[in-house]
Amino acid sequence: MAVRTKSSNARASASVWVGVASVAAVPAGILLARYTAAVTLLDSSGSVLVAAGLAVSAIVLARRGREHLERTLGRAGGGAAAAVGRALGVLGLCIAITAALSLSVFGLLSLLAS
Repeated sequence: MAVRTKSSNARASASVWVGVASVAAVPAGILLARYTAAVTLLDSSGSVLVAAGLAVSAIVLARRGREHLERTLGRAGGGAAAAVGRALGVLGLCIAITAALSLSVFGLLSLLAS
């Protein structure tokens, strides 16, 4: 009887965690701006860069995890984790692009209002 062991595809697993971090980065920056007097919404724009960097990293890790899965002919496992990591990376990238556009418009309107 074959016993299933733990997946040895660390890149696929890491892509999920990095993808979750990329999705959470922008809301964390917004919450920091909302509940901290020292940080404004425009100051929290660094979270957009962090989210974009993490999203690209998640997509690359998922691709490397998928390549590792193909090289081992599926024995390494982690195919589902790579797919979820890629989806989270794409979602994080979409959130980062949307937040960058929103902050750009907000900054422009704030500049024109003063």
